[in-house]
Amino acid sequence: MASIEQLMKEALTLPSAARALLAEKLVESLEFDVDETLQTLWTDEAKKRRDEVRSGAVSPISGEEALARVRQLLE
Repeated sequence: MASIEQLMKEALTLPSAARALLAEKLVESLEFDVDETLQTLWTDEAKKRRDEVRSGAVSPISGEEALARVRQLLE
């Protein structure tokens, strides 16, 4: 089996798109501890916001507009 140093050296010779894909796959392979309670809370919040948009209770804005509003507030 190749050493970590050998693998890194070979990986760094790949084109940038291939390195990005490799990096993505490596990160995906890492195990993360998931707080199920927190995950449930975020899922519930996302569904609530989705439902608000679908019902017309709120109107979505583009990311560009949201960033412009935030920048304006920070000035």
